[in-house]
Amino acid sequence: SYSSLLPSVSTDSVRLVHGSSVCSGRLEVRSNQSRSWSSVCEGHLDLHGAQVVCRELGCGAPGLLQGALSGAAEAPVVQTFTCEGHESALLDCGSSGAQTCSSGTAVDLTCTDPDDVRLVGGASRCNGEVEMKHHGVWRDVEYGPSYDRWTLKAADVICRRLDCGSAVSGRESGSYDPKWVISPTCLLSTSVLMDCVATDPFYMDSVLSLTCSGKSTDDGPDSVPILP
Repeated sequence: SYSSLLPSVSTDSVRLVHGSSVCSGRLEVRSNQSRSWSSVCEGHLDLHGAQVVCRELGCGAPGLLQGALSGAAEAPVVQTFTCEGHESALLDCGSSGAQTCSSGTAVDLTCTDPDDVRLVGGASRCNGEVEMKHHGVWRDVEYGPSYDRWTLKAADVICRRLDCGSAVSGRESGSYDPKWVISPTCLLSTSVLMDCVATDPFYMDSVLSLTCSGKSTDDGPDSVPILP
């Protein structure tokens, strides 16, 4: 089906697969001790847990949490996740011991699409100056100081967030006004964009502009600076 061809979002421990968008699909989990992915049984994840998963994957708030016939799903995990909603990762939540998973359904989760970053002023939605909404305010994203330069690998996080494939190139443009500052180095260690944004805007004269490939790719990104 078409949905099975859509890209999925994932971290090292959680992912959504076979959904109708990049932020929806069957929830699968991989523990630190396991190299295989497993589904989560219906009823073993509540709304707080769904909030943690959506945030961990860099998506918006959970919009729909339901059970779906597991079908070709991986073997369901048997623990129940108990989250308070503030955790940064699902595996940080409490979990119970072994239980019987008899429902025959796996959790399907739909998170709202992220709407806190965009590319503007380009020829398509996948290139242009980077703008971010933080504290409810849209501002340009600052290019960054010399000690924390953007690389294609870090910029990939933004391109994937927009379902625009991988970062192809970037450049620095200028306008002196308050901008949000994102740490590219931070983005290399987390998929949560908001974890890498400075609390307050800074007055800077350099703006980050990106060109994304415009399609999903599994090619590994480069780690070279965007600008010389």
